[in-house]
Amino acid sequence: MKADAPLESQRIRADIRAGRLTGTSRGLAHGFVQCNLAIMPKAYAFYFMLYCQRNQRACPVLEVCDAGDPVPRKLAPHADLRTDCARYSVFVDGESQADRTDISDLWRDDLVSFLIGSGITFDDAFERAGVPTDKDRWVLRTSQPTEPAGPFKGNLIVTMRWLTAEQAITATQVSARFPFNHGAPIHIGDPAVIGADLKNPMFGGPVPGLPRDKVPLFWACGVTPQSAAQAARLPLFIVHAAAHSFITDMRAESLMTP
Repeated sequence: MKADAPLESQRIRADIRAGRLTGTSRGLAHGFVQCNLAIMPKAYAFYFMLYCQRNQRACPVLEVCDAGDPVPRKLAPHADLRTDCARYSVFVDGESQADRTDISDLWRDDLVSFLIGSGITFDDAFERAGVPTDKDRWVLRTSQPTEPAGPFKGNLIVTMRWLTAEQAITATQVSARFPFNHGAPIHIGDPAVIGADLKNPMFGGPVPGLPRDKVPLFWACGVTPQSAAQAARLPLFIVHAAAHSFITDMRAESLMTP
């Protein structure tokens, strides 16, 4: 009997693991769920899980691996979280270290991996609905506090997109069907209402003046728990590098609500 052909997500991860693909995961594996990755010692995992539970819009947890297990058995049972992101960011005592393409030599039996839903997941649904995803997107800090848990605390981080009024309505309707990938926008309109820092974007480059025909929309962002963990100055904390999220084998449509 002929073996089943690998999924597109599996082929992409194989290319990443082999070093044949090193760029951003954005635009890859459309239609598959992508996740923010956070890895930390087991001693901090309970409070991190509690932080995510208390701030679910920004931190929708899709899977937590057993300590020492680098395989997300629910979302991608053939994957290896030590090698299958194209780029990782590493923090020691809260201080950034050199990015890596493989974290196998850092792996320990007490490390716990969290996979958190990402808004990149609904990009395919946006494109099919006529909402562009290739420009006008930034990650920003806000003045909105999250609910703390143990050492984890900090303000909400958001993804801002600029869309026409018609596109904004469509994007709100579409993203609302993805509650495990941040759901609908948390705010539409004036960035000052949520204290969005347009002058110092975390990702996306400088923010130009808002065009008259565009509306700013703000979604809770999975960088929020990463920022909280970095601020907690854990002895070791590993995440996917910006725009290099983990690609799962789960179809995005499986997480859509009616």
